[in-house]
Amino acid sequence: MTDRFTLEPAGRFRLPHRPAAVRTQPTANIHLGGATLPPDRRQLLFGLAGLAGAAAFGPVPAFAQQAAIDPRALEPALAAARALGQLNALIVAKDGVPVVETVFRGPPLDRAVNVKSVSKTILATLVGIAIDKGHLAGVDQTVAPLLGNRVPDDADPRVATITVGHLLSMRSGLRSTSGRNYGRWTASRDWVAFALAEPFEDDPGGRMIYSTGNSHILATVLVRVTGRSLLDLARDWLGEPLDITIPSWPRDPAGVHRGGNDMVLSPRALARFAGMIEAGGTIDGRRVVPAAWIETSFQARGRSRHTDHAYGYGWFTILAEGRPVHYGWGYGGQMIYVVPDLGITAVMTSDADTPSGRTGYVRELHGLLIGQILPAVAAA
Repeated sequence: MTDRFTLEPAGRFRLPHRPAAVRTQPTANIHLGGATLPPDRRQLLFGLAGLAGAAAFGPVPAFAQQAAIDPRALEPALAAARALGQLNALIVAKDGVPVVETVFRGPPLDRAVNVKSVSKTILATLVGIAIDKGHLAGVDQTVAPLLGNRVPDDADPRVATITVGHLLSMRSGLRSTSGRNYGRWTASRDWVAFALAEPFEDDPGGRMIYSTGNSHILATVLVRVTGRSLLDLARDWLGEPLDITIPSWPRDPAGVHRGGNDMVLSPRALARFAGMIEAGGTIDGRRVVPAAWIETSFQARGRSRHTDHAYGYGWFTILAEGRPVHYGWGYGGQMIYVVPDLGITAVMTSDADTPSGRTGYVRELHGLLIGQILPAVAAA
C-alpha cells in the first residue's frame, strides 16, 4: 500500500446541553456484566446536564478477563439510554466481552436490522481484505480501467484519475449522490454511470464530499475484480470467520448489492464485527482483516462539513479527552463505536425511519457513549 497520510487531529466532541434531570421507568430485562436486572418499578433520576463534565475520566483500571462489571455502575448510563426514545438496542463490550446487552424497544438482538450507512464501514473493510488477497493493487489504483464500459463515454477526464482511496475517503471530487440527490440517483438505470457523470465539485483527492455513489462504485469494482457478488464476499470474508449471519440486501438495477447503504445485520453481528476491529483484525485467534488496514482506515483523510469530524476509510473519528473514538454512522442512528485505548466497543441501533443528523440525535448518542458509558465501564 503506497498511500500514506499523517493522522490529523480529530474533531473534539462537545456534549449537548440537556435538561438537568429526566425521569424514566425501566420496562425490559437488562443483561449487565453477567447479571440480569429485572424490570424495576423504581423511577431512576439521572442528570444529563452532567454529561459535559463526565467526559473527563481518569486512568483506566485493569479489567478482569471476563470484564466483570458491577451492574450498579452502569445504571445511570442505561437510564440515560432508555430516555432516548429513538434508541432501540445497546450492546457494550470490554475486551470483546459483552458487559451490556439490552433492547429498549424493537426487535431482539439476534434479528437483522437495516444498518443504513454503516454499510460503508463494512464495505471499506471488504476493500481492505480484497487488497490483502491481491484482487486490488492498493488504494492508489485507479478504478476506471476496472469499470470498463460502466464509465460514460463522455466522462470528465478527471474520472480517469479517481482511485480506490479517493472513493473510500469520499474525495472523488464528484457531486454527491446522497441527500437531496439520492432519490434521483437510485431512480436511474445505471447507478455507476450516473455517479461518474455527476459534475466535479473538487479535484480527485481534494475535500471530502460524502456520497453513497462513491461506495457503490467500489462495490461494483469488487464484484468485477473478484467475479463474485458482494453478498458472497461479505459472507465468505466476514460472515464465516465472525460466525455471523449476513442476509441478502437490496441491489441496483445491474444486480450489484448496494455498496453504501441498506445492509441488514443484527446488533450482535455488528458487535462481533466491532470487537474484531478493536482487536486489530482478529477474532477467536483467527486473522480476519490485516491490522495495518485497520490502522490506515482510522487515519484522517478528510473532514465532514456537517460535523467537522475526521473521516478515513469508512470511519469517522472524534476525540474524548484525547482518546480517539472511531465510529460508523447510519441514518437514523445506527452506530458502531470502537475505542482502542480503552478496549471498549459499542453498538446502538435506532429507528431507521427518523433522521439523526439534523435533529441532533446523533450528538445525543455520542454524549451517551462519551459522557456516560465510557466513564462507567472504565471506572467499574
